[in-house]
Amino acid sequence: MSDFINETAETGRLITIKKISILDIVEKSGVSLVTVSRVLNNVPTVREENRQKVLQAIKELDYRPNSAARSLARGTTGLIGLTLITLNDTVFDGIVHSVNEHLEENGYLLALSVSSPKEEEAGKQNSFLFQEDRVDGIIVLSPLNEKQVILELKRKKIPFVIIDNHLESSKALTVNVDNYAGGYKATKHLLDLGHTHIAHVSGPEHFLSVRERKRGFAEALEQAGVAPCIVAHTDFGIRCGYEIAMGWIQQGILPTAVFAGDDALALGVMDAFRAHGYRIPDDISIIGYDDQVFASEIHPQLTTVRQPTEQMGKEAVRLLLKLIEGSKRNSSVLLQPELLIRQTTANYKHREKQ
Repeated sequence: MSDFINETAETGRLITIKKISILDIVEKSGVSLVTVSRVLNNVPTVREENRQKVLQAIKELDYRPNSAARSLARGTTGLIGLTLITLNDTVFDGIVHSVNEHLEENGYLLALSVSSPKEEEAGKQNSFLFQEDRVDGIIVLSPLNEKQVILELKRKKIPFVIIDNHLESSKALTVNVDNYAGGYKATKHLLDLGHTHIAHVSGPEHFLSVRERKRGFAEALEQAGVAPCIVAHTDFGIRCGYEIAMGWIQQGILPTAVFAGDDALALGVMDAFRAHGYRIPDDISIIGYDDQVFASEIHPQLTTVRQPTEQMGKEAVRLLLKLIEGSKRNSSVLLQPELLIRQTTANYKHREKQ
């Protein structure tokens, strides 16, 4: 039960007033949020016993429906689901916070489902949310089993939007970032600094974002008439970037600049080269992707490509609520990334032999 402070006109004293929410009714009545919202919206399928519990709780709490509760009339539960495979990522974290904020503004509550990659690949990640009448709609964040997700949600007629999808010709409504443009901007920045010996560390290729970033990298080099120094594929993670760069150093492959497919890979590459006495950015320039929270906190601060997480969440909510309202005129959204030039990239300088 939330509080707010009010000042009385008569005494000028501050008093605390209890603000009753729909969750207080859930707690008081002992029934589910779905049941409470159905009673508030006069849905006839509620068992009479549960209806009376809710009505009694409303009476005892002296509940007055606010705008958020009234907005539940647009759906059947007042809940929107969001599924993802990890919270250990500040980009995903930013998207979840944005989704939650914009859902609250529209009178909805967020139900979060977090699963492991193994569970998702096995199709077990959505056993709770992917049920009829559990939620009014679902936002699916970066699904590994996209085809299965789309088929299941369409079969169950649950409105949904996918953020960061991985099928090139998706049949779903999507919100994506133009990763081709991001890869192009990152590589063009290195070229503009005079680098022509540029390497790329790419993540797992089943991600559309990874393929598009690499495509942008290749296109920028081709337009400049420059061949890539080397392109390596690996998993995401600091250790993976470190091991790739260590392999280059041992083979005598020494680029003057590296475009890493994400910030963790970039950090691993930095660690490997610095361990061998190379200075960043004096000897080698490095640029990442995503603008994870650590990118501006390490030294030197990482040049990177920022994903517009707030916009991604906002657009996904907007599209999903339009679907729930029955709108047929909806288009997928492609947002633009932003190049953030910090301290790990610099003009090319002829490197003396180590």
